[in-house]
Amino acid sequence: MSEPIVLGIESTCDETAAAIVQGRTLLSNVVASSMEEHARYGGVIPEIASRAHAEAFVPCVSKALADANMTLADVDAVAVSAGPGLAGCLAVGVSGAKALAWASGKPLYGINHVIGHIAVTQLQFGAFPPDTLALIVSGGHTSLLHVEDMPRKIDVVGTTLDDAAGECFDKVARLLGFPYPGGPHIDRHAQHGDPHAIRVPQGLTQGKAGAAHPYDFSFSGVKTAVARWVESEQADGREIPVDDVCASLADSVATVLARKAMRGCEQYDSNTLIVGGGFSANSQLRAKLLEYGEKHGVEVRIPQIKLCTDNGAMVAMLGVNLVEAGVAPSAPDFAIDSAMPLTKVSM
Repeated sequence: MSEPIVLGIESTCDETAAAIVQGRTLLSNVVASSMEEHARYGGVIPEIASRAHAEAFVPCVSKALADANMTLADVDAVAVSAGPGLAGCLAVGVSGAKALAWASGKPLYGINHVIGHIAVTQLQFGAFPPDTLALIVSGGHTSLLHVEDMPRKIDVVGTTLDDAAGECFDKVARLLGFPYPGGPHIDRHAQHGDPHAIRVPQGLTQGKAGAAHPYDFSFSGVKTAVARWVESEQADGREIPVDDVCASLADSVATVLARKAMRGCEQYDSNTLIVGGGFSANSQLRAKLLEYGEKHGVEVRIPQIKLCTDNGAMVAMLGVNLVEAGVAPSAPDFAIDSAMPLTKVSM
């Protein structure tokens, strides 16, 4: 069989995206974001996002096909994010993908959006070595996965017990008065600050809790500690050293993620760490993971920025994996699952 050509469609949050992947080659990648419409509300409004998806769906898919010089007839399968994500947003993408697949007679795969974040690294780095560890860091997820066989066998090693790293950054950003989304602002300020200026706790790394949860993550205490520190400085009339606050927060979070990821690699005898998700665009985290990887003899694969944030390429790439593995397509009436578990790769 020649390399499968898959159209991937993404609509889990505020990006409507479509892409065409053939084998390990990205032929087109189109993203329309409704981010600016949410900024004034300080977060994503599901109803606004759903409407934006409905408007952008046809233009995105049409452009992805045109950019790849293809029509639906040239595609071997359609893949679409079926979860996890915002229910209304998922519904738009999935119903659109079902219509396309039905009209063109193509098989349809409802895929796990989060697993797509690690599948996409194959476009840049090639196939997964056996026993790979994957660190997913996005707005809503911080998870450590053991990828024994992509896409057939993936196990959850650790996950976040409360706030994900991205949520922690967004909440601190709001506290510091940064506009939404706050992550990029914290990143920029952190580059000019002292990462050791403020003692920021490292969640689930110490004592009994750390021993009981060696691979799990907890960032809500980190957010609270930073908030308390900022409030006490303000109460005493002192000016907040914003760069230092951002640098100390970023360093604490990046250190926890890097340490736990390396411990996981040791445990599973893995010398490859795949990193995926929107938060992996953070420059402090990228630097820390590469530094720890070098120290521990682990190859850290962090994709280029455009493949970190939500996109259609990750959906299409996971679709290619499923086609190549001979996994049966999803049933035509599959449901969306806004809380799709990470152990489920496709519907």
